[in-house]
Amino acid sequence: MSDPHMIQGWQRHGARRVRGFTLIELMVAMLLGLIVIGGVTSVFLAGQQTYRANEALGDVEDGSRTAFEMLARDLRYAGNTGCDNTTGRIANVINGNSTLWYANWALPLEGFDDASADPALTGITGSTGVPVKGTSSVHILSTVNADVSVGSASGSPTSFNTNAASTELAAGDIIMVCDFDHATLLQVASYSGTSVGYNATTTPAPGNLSTGLGYPVVYSSTGNSYTFLPNAHVGLMTAVDWYIGTNALGGQSLYRLPVTYTAAGASVATPQEMVRNVTKMTIGYLQPSGTAFTTATAVAGNWAQVNAAQVTITLQSTNARASVNNAAPIVRSFTSTTTMRNRVL
Repeated sequence: MSDPHMIQGWQRHGARRVRGFTLIELMVAMLLGLIVIGGVTSVFLAGQQTYRANEALGDVEDGSRTAFEMLARDLRYAGNTGCDNTTGRIANVINGNSTLWYANWALPLEGFDDASADPALTGITGSTGVPVKGTSSVHILSTVNADVSVGSASGSPTSFNTNAASTELAAGDIIMVCDFDHATLLQVASYSGTSVGYNATTTPAPGNLSTGLGYPVVYSSTGNSYTFLPNAHVGLMTAVDWYIGTNALGGQSLYRLPVTYTAAGASVATPQEMVRNVTKMTIGYLQPSGTAFTTATAVAGNWAQVNAAQVTITLQSTNARASVNNAAPIVRSFTSTTTMRNRVL
Protein backbone atom coordinates (compact mmCIF):
# COMPACT_ATOMS: atom_id res chain seq x y z
CA MET A 1 0.00 0.00 0.00
CA SER A 2 2.95 2.27 -0.36
CA ASP A 3 2.07 3.03 -3.97
CA PRO A 4 0.60 6.53 -3.95
CA HIS A 5 -1.58 5.80 -7.03
CA MET A 6 -3.26 2.84 -5.30
CA ILE A 7 -3.89 4.90 -2.20
CA GLN A 8 -5.54 7.69 -4.19
CA GLY A 9 -7.72 5.17 -6.12
CA TRP A 10 -8.92 3.53 -2.91
CA GLN A 11 -9.76 6.91 -1.43
CA ARG A 12 -11.78 7.85 -4.55
CA HIS A 13 -13.76 4.57 -4.59
CA GLY A 14 -14.37 4.66 -0.82
CA ALA A 15 -15.69 8.19 -1.08
CA ARG A 16 -18.25 7.03 -3.65
CA ARG A 17 -19.41 4.21 -1.40
CA VAL A 18 -20.23 6.43 1.60
CA ARG A 19 -21.90 9.39 -0.12
CA GLY A 20 -25.77 10.00 0.48
CA PHE A 21 -28.83 10.10 -1.84
CA THR A 22 -28.99 12.61 -4.59
CA LEU A 23 -31.70 15.29 -4.61
CA ILE A 24 -33.59 13.50 -7.36
CA GLU A 25 -33.55 10.24 -5.40
CA LEU A 26 -34.88 12.02 -2.30
CA MET A 27 -37.67 13.67 -4.29
CA VAL A 28 -38.70 10.35 -5.84
CA ALA A 29 -38.69 8.68 -2.42
CA MET A 30 -40.78 11.50 -0.93
CA LEU A 31 -43.25 11.28 -3.81
CA LEU A 32 -43.63 7.55 -3.35
CA GLY A 33 -44.09 8.07 0.38
CA LEU A 34 -46.76 10.70 -0.19
CA ILE A 35 -48.60 8.39 -2.56
CA VAL A 36 -48.57 5.60 0.04
CA ILE A 37 -49.67 7.96 2.84
CA GLY A 38 -52.40 9.40 0.61
CA GLY A 39 -53.67 5.93 -0.19
CA VAL A 40 -53.72 4.91 3.47
CA THR A 41 -55.45 8.16 4.43
CA SER A 42 -58.03 7.70 1.68
CA VAL A 43 -58.78 4.15 2.85
CA PHE A 44 -59.03 5.36 6.45
CA LEU A 45 -61.39 8.22 5.60
CA ALA A 46 -63.54 5.96 3.43
CA GLY A 47 -63.73 3.43 6.24
CA GLN A 48 -64.58 6.15 8.72
CA GLN A 49 -67.33 7.51 6.46
CA THR A 50 -68.73 4.01 5.91
CA TYR A 51 -68.79 3.46 9.67
CA ARG A 52 -70.59 6.78 10.24
CA ALA A 53 -73.12 5.99 7.51
CA ASN A 54 -73.80 2.48 8.81
CA GLU A 55 -74.10 3.74 12.37
CA ALA A 56 -76.51 6.46 11.23
CA LEU A 57 -78.60 3.96 9.26
CA GLY A 58 -78.76 1.73 12.31
CA ASP A 59 -79.73 4.76 14.37
CA VAL A 60 -82.74 5.66 12.21
CA GLU A 61 -83.79 2.02 11.76
CA ASP A 62 -83.73 1.41 15.51
CA GLY A 63 -85.71 4.60 16.02
CA SER A 64 -88.34 3.52 13.51
CA ARG A 65 -88.72 0.08 15.10
CA THR A 66 -89.15 1.61 18.54
CA ALA A 67 -91.64 4.18 17.30
CA PHE A 68 -93.79 1.67 15.42
CA GLU A 69 -93.74 -0.86 18.25
CA MET A 70 -95.03 1.61 20.84
CA LEU A 71 -97.47 3.49 18.61
CA ALA A 72 -98.88 0.28 17.12
CA ARG A 73 -99.50 -1.11 20.59
CA ASP A 74 -101.88 1.77 21.36
CA LEU A 75 -103.48 1.82 17.89
CA ARG A 76 -104.09 -1.91 17.97
CA TYR A 77 -106.30 -1.64 21.06
CA ALA A 78 -108.21 1.53 20.16
CA GLY A 79 -111.73 1.18 21.52
CA ASN A 80 -110.91 -2.08 23.29
CA THR A 81 -113.33 -2.73 26.17
CA GLY A 82 -112.02 -6.09 27.31
CA CYS A 83 -115.64 -7.24 27.54
CA ASP A 84 -117.28 -10.26 25.98
CA ASN A 85 -120.84 -8.95 25.68
CA THR A 86 -122.28 -9.12 22.17
CA THR A 87 -124.80 -6.29 22.52
CA GLY A 88 -122.22 -3.53 22.04
CA ARG A 89 -124.20 -1.32 24.40
CA ILE A 90 -121.94 1.09 26.26
CA ALA A 91 -123.20 3.69 28.73
CA ASN A 92 -120.96 6.68 29.47
CA VAL A 93 -121.82 8.58 32.65
CA ILE A 94 -118.71 10.81 32.63
CA ASN A 95 -119.42 14.53 32.80
CA GLY A 96 -118.51 16.19 29.51
CA ASN A 97 -118.33 12.85 27.73
CA SER A 98 -118.99 14.51 24.38
CA THR A 99 -116.56 17.41 24.79
CA LEU A 100 -113.57 16.01 26.72
CA TRP A 101 -111.45 14.00 24.28
CA TYR A 102 -110.22 11.64 27.01
CA ALA A 103 -113.80 10.79 28.11
CA ASN A 104 -115.55 10.62 24.73
CA TRP A 105 -115.92 6.89 24.15
CA ALA A 106 -117.92 7.62 21.01
CA LEU A 107 -114.53 8.59 19.50
CA PRO A 108 -111.96 6.17 20.92
CA LEU A 109 -109.88 6.89 17.82
CA GLU A 110 -109.60 10.30 16.19
CA GLY A 111 -106.82 11.71 14.05
CA PHE A 112 -105.76 15.12 12.78
CA ASP A 113 -103.75 15.98 9.68
CA ASP A 114 -102.37 19.02 11.50
CA ALA A 115 -101.34 18.43 15.13
CA SER A 116 -101.78 22.10 15.94
CA ALA A 117 -105.55 21.59 15.45
CA ASP A 118 -105.71 18.64 17.88
CA PRO A 119 -107.73 19.68 20.98
CA ALA A 120 -105.69 17.28 23.11
CA LEU A 121 -102.58 19.36 22.41
CA THR A 122 -103.92 22.84 22.95
CA GLY A 123 -102.22 24.72 25.74
CA ILE A 124 -98.84 22.97 25.40
CA THR A 125 -96.23 25.72 25.47
CA GLY A 126 -92.54 26.12 26.23
CA SER A 127 -89.45 24.77 24.54
CA THR A 128 -90.34 21.08 24.53
CA GLY A 129 -93.37 19.06 23.49
CA VAL A 130 -94.94 21.81 21.38
CA PRO A 131 -96.79 20.19 18.43
CA VAL A 132 -95.23 20.73 15.01
CA LYS A 133 -97.64 22.26 12.53
CA GLY A 134 -98.34 20.21 9.42
CA THR A 135 -97.64 16.81 11.01
CA SER A 136 -100.31 14.25 11.92
CA SER A 137 -101.52 13.39 15.41
CA VAL A 138 -103.94 10.83 16.80
CA HIS A 139 -105.58 10.26 20.16
CA ILE A 140 -106.62 6.83 21.34
CA LEU A 141 -108.86 5.52 24.11
CA SER A 142 -108.81 1.92 25.31
CA THR A 143 -109.00 -0.13 28.48
CA VAL A 144 -106.63 -2.56 30.18
CA ASN A 145 -107.65 -5.27 32.59
CA ALA A 146 -107.72 -4.31 36.24
CA ASP A 147 -106.55 -6.79 38.87
CA VAL A 148 -110.09 -7.30 40.25
CA SER A 149 -113.64 -7.93 39.07
CA VAL A 150 -117.02 -7.14 40.57
CA GLY A 151 -117.62 -9.09 43.76
CA SER A 152 -121.16 -8.31 44.83
CA ALA A 153 -123.64 -5.48 44.73
CA SER A 154 -123.47 -3.36 47.86
CA GLY A 155 -127.11 -2.37 47.85
CA SER A 156 -126.09 1.25 47.49
CA PRO A 157 -126.83 3.10 44.24
CA THR A 158 -123.43 4.79 44.50
CA SER A 159 -121.00 1.91 45.04
CA PHE A 160 -120.18 -1.69 44.30
CA ASN A 161 -117.76 -4.22 45.77
CA THR A 162 -114.81 -5.90 44.13
CA ASN A 163 -113.85 -9.53 44.67
CA ALA A 164 -110.58 -8.52 46.35
CA ALA A 165 -108.59 -5.47 47.37
CA SER A 166 -107.04 -3.88 44.30
CA THR A 167 -103.50 -2.58 43.91
CA GLU A 168 -104.46 -0.66 40.77
CA LEU A 169 -107.74 1.13 41.47
CA ALA A 170 -107.68 4.57 43.05
CA ALA A 171 -109.90 7.61 43.40
CA GLY A 172 -110.00 9.56 40.15
CA ASP A 173 -109.60 6.53 37.87
CA ILE A 174 -111.96 6.22 34.93
CA ILE A 175 -113.02 2.59 34.64
CA MET A 176 -115.24 0.46 32.48
CA VAL A 177 -117.43 -2.16 34.13
CA CYS A 178 -119.20 -4.68 31.92
CA ASP A 179 -121.05 -7.97 31.82
CA PHE A 180 -122.97 -9.90 29.15
CA ASP A 181 -125.63 -7.17 28.91
CA HIS A 182 -123.74 -3.88 28.64
CA ALA A 183 -120.75 -1.82 29.73
CA THR A 184 -120.56 1.44 31.66
CA LEU A 185 -117.80 4.04 31.73
CA LEU A 186 -117.58 5.89 35.06
CA GLN A 187 -115.14 7.72 37.30
CA VAL A 188 -114.21 6.35 40.72
CA ALA A 189 -114.95 8.92 43.43
CA SER A 190 -113.46 6.86 46.25
CA TYR A 191 -111.83 3.50 46.78
CA SER A 192 -111.37 1.73 50.10
CA GLY A 193 -110.75 -1.96 50.74
CA THR A 194 -113.04 -3.61 48.23
CA SER A 195 -115.56 -0.77 47.87
CA VAL A 196 -115.67 1.36 44.72
CA GLY A 197 -117.64 4.55 45.25
CA TYR A 198 -119.04 6.81 42.54
CA ASN A 199 -121.30 9.85 42.74
CA ALA A 200 -123.20 12.24 40.51
CA THR A 201 -120.72 15.05 41.12
CA THR A 202 -117.86 16.98 39.56
CA THR A 203 -115.41 15.84 42.22
CA PRO A 204 -113.00 14.41 41.32
CA ALA A 205 -113.07 16.10 37.94
CA PRO A 206 -114.69 15.59 35.56
CA GLY A 207 -116.97 13.44 37.74
CA ASN A 208 -120.13 11.54 36.86
CA LEU A 209 -123.45 12.87 35.64
CA SER A 210 -125.46 9.96 37.00
CA THR A 211 -125.47 7.38 39.76
CA GLY A 212 -127.47 5.02 37.57
CA LEU A 213 -125.24 2.81 35.44
CA GLY A 214 -127.92 1.40 33.14
CA TYR A 215 -128.06 1.72 29.38
CA PRO A 216 -129.05 4.06 27.88
CA VAL A 217 -128.08 6.79 30.30
CA VAL A 218 -130.73 9.30 31.27
CA TYR A 219 -128.96 12.63 31.71
CA SER A 220 -130.03 13.26 35.28
CA SER A 221 -128.58 12.61 38.73
CA THR A 222 -130.38 9.28 38.97
CA GLY A 223 -130.18 7.81 35.49
CA ASN A 224 -131.18 4.23 34.81
CA SER A 225 -130.42 1.88 37.67
CA TYR A 226 -128.45 -1.28 36.97
CA THR A 227 -126.67 -3.80 39.17
CA PHE A 228 -123.65 -5.52 37.70
CA LEU A 229 -123.49 -9.22 38.42
CA PRO A 230 -120.63 -10.85 40.36
CA ASN A 231 -117.49 -11.42 38.27
CA ALA A 232 -118.37 -8.57 35.93
CA HIS A 233 -115.24 -7.29 34.22
CA VAL A 234 -113.44 -4.16 35.46
CA GLY A 235 -111.01 -2.34 33.16
CA LEU A 236 -108.89 0.79 33.59
CA MET A 237 -109.26 3.33 30.81
CA THR A 238 -106.18 4.79 29.15
CA ALA A 239 -106.18 7.92 26.99
CA VAL A 240 -103.10 8.94 24.99
CA ASP A 241 -102.20 11.25 22.13
CA TRP A 242 -99.30 10.63 19.70
CA TYR A 243 -97.73 13.52 17.79
CA ILE A 244 -94.50 15.20 16.67
CA GLY A 245 -93.21 17.98 18.93
CA THR A 246 -90.13 20.09 19.57
CA ASN A 247 -87.41 18.72 21.86
CA ALA A 248 -84.87 20.24 24.24
CA LEU A 249 -82.10 20.22 21.61
CA GLY A 250 -84.05 22.34 19.18
CA GLY A 251 -85.01 19.35 17.03
CA GLN A 252 -88.16 17.26 16.80
CA SER A 253 -89.26 14.03 18.45
CA LEU A 254 -92.14 11.60 18.60
CA TYR A 255 -94.18 12.29 21.74
CA ARG A 256 -96.82 10.37 23.69
CA LEU A 257 -99.21 12.46 25.79
CA PRO A 258 -101.04 10.43 28.45
CA VAL A 259 -103.90 11.45 30.71
CA THR A 260 -103.44 10.82 34.42
CA TYR A 261 -106.22 10.22 36.92
CA THR A 262 -105.88 11.18 40.58
CA ALA A 263 -108.10 12.05 43.53
CA ALA A 264 -107.86 15.65 42.35
CA GLY A 265 -109.29 14.67 38.97
CA ALA A 266 -108.21 13.79 35.46
CA SER A 267 -105.44 15.90 33.96
CA VAL A 268 -103.27 15.86 30.88
CA ALA A 269 -99.77 14.79 31.87
CA THR A 270 -96.43 16.14 30.68
CA PRO A 271 -95.64 15.02 27.11
CA GLN A 272 -93.30 12.03 27.09
CA GLU A 273 -90.50 12.07 24.51
CA MET A 274 -90.46 8.57 23.01
CA VAL A 275 -88.14 8.70 19.97
CA ARG A 276 -85.79 11.57 19.16
CA ASN A 277 -85.12 12.97 15.67
CA VAL A 278 -88.51 12.05 14.23
CA THR A 279 -89.18 15.04 11.99
CA LYS A 280 -92.49 14.13 10.38
CA MET A 281 -95.47 11.81 10.79
CA THR A 282 -98.31 11.22 8.35
CA ILE A 283 -101.21 8.90 9.23
CA GLY A 284 -103.71 7.47 6.78
CA TYR A 285 -106.90 5.62 7.74
CA LEU A 286 -108.82 2.76 6.14
CA GLN A 287 -112.55 2.10 6.29
CA PRO A 288 -114.19 -1.21 5.30
CA SER A 289 -115.88 0.38 2.30
CA GLY A 290 -112.66 1.94 1.07
CA THR A 291 -109.80 0.55 -1.00
CA ALA A 292 -107.10 3.03 0.01
CA PHE A 293 -105.89 4.85 3.09
CA THR A 294 -107.25 8.38 3.35
CA THR A 295 -106.45 11.49 5.36
CA ALA A 296 -108.10 12.30 8.67
CA THR A 297 -110.02 15.07 6.92
CA ALA A 298 -111.44 12.56 4.43
CA VAL A 299 -112.58 10.27 7.25
CA ALA A 300 -114.79 13.12 8.46
CA GLY A 301 -117.30 11.81 11.01
CA ASN A 302 -116.82 8.11 10.27
CA TRP A 303 -114.15 7.34 12.88
CA ALA A 304 -116.15 4.44 14.26
CA GLN A 305 -115.70 2.69 10.89
CA VAL A 306 -111.90 3.02 10.72
CA ASN A 307 -110.29 -0.41 11.13
CA ALA A 308 -106.65 0.24 10.17
CA ALA A 309 -104.08 3.02 10.20
CA GLN A 310 -100.98 3.45 8.04
CA VAL A 311 -98.25 5.50 9.69
CA THR A 312 -95.32 7.01 7.81
CA ILE A 313 -92.56 8.62 9.87
CA THR A 314 -89.40 10.40 8.79
CA LEU A 315 -86.29 10.16 10.93
CA GLN A 316 -82.85 11.72 10.67
CA SER A 317 -79.63 10.43 12.16
CA THR A 318 -78.16 11.91 15.33
CA ASN A 319 -74.85 12.35 13.50
CA ALA A 320 -75.31 15.54 11.47
CA ARG A 321 -72.43 14.64 9.08
CA ALA A 322 -73.30 11.06 8.25
CA SER A 323 -74.33 11.50 4.62
CA VAL A 324 -72.03 10.78 1.68
CA ASN A 325 -70.95 14.40 1.31
CA ASN A 326 -70.41 14.76 5.08
CA ALA A 327 -72.64 17.83 5.11
CA ALA A 328 -75.96 16.50 6.41
CA PRO A 329 -77.57 13.76 8.51
CA ILE A 330 -79.02 10.64 6.90
CA VAL A 331 -82.80 10.96 6.45
CA ARG A 332 -85.10 7.97 5.88
CA SER A 333 -88.87 7.42 5.83
CA PHE A 334 -90.56 4.26 7.08
CA THR A 335 -94.15 3.02 6.83
CA SER A 336 -96.10 0.58 8.99
CA THR A 337 -99.74 -0.52 8.94
CA THR A 338 -101.68 -1.42 12.09
CA THR A 339 -105.11 -3.04 12.35
CA MET A 340 -107.58 -2.16 15.15
CA ARG A 341 -108.15 -5.68 16.43
CA ASN A 342 -111.58 -5.23 17.94
CA ARG A 343 -112.91 -3.72 14.69
CA VAL A 344 -111.98 -6.61 12.43
CA LEU A 345 -114.32 -9.57 12.20
